[in-house]
Amino acid sequence: QVQLVESGGGLVQAGDSLRLSCAASGLTFSSYAMGWFRQAPGKEREFVAGIGTSAENTYHRYSVEGRFTISRDNAKNTLYLQMNSLKPEDTADYYCAAVRALGPGYVNSYDYDYWGQGTQVTVSS
Repeated sequence: QVQLVESGGGLVQAGDSLRLSCAASGLTFSSYAMGWFRQAPGKEREFVAGIGTSAENTYHRYSVEGRFTISRDNAKNTLYLQMNSLKPEDTADYYCAAVRALGPGYVNSYDYDYWGQGTQVTVSS
């Protein structure tokens, strides 16, 4: 049984940082490209960042480029999202997802095979 469990969300002020984690089990983690998505209240889920199986290949949406960094530790079966300089518009539920593929460029939610339950991030102004 595949499980993706996010953690690290919370309530922070604008300009603060958070580090999200996604612990994976039940799959060969190193064989899956991973992604972070987010969904704000009343909005559709959107791609945030992706990372390939080798970890060197990453892709971030333009609005978080330079502020967010996706990374992975295949030895620990864990995906990360370091979020710096947080803005109120970053407020959303954040989800990790896995796709049986090599590259980081899967930006559509329907591409992904497995999803976590989400962790809430709230950024106050």
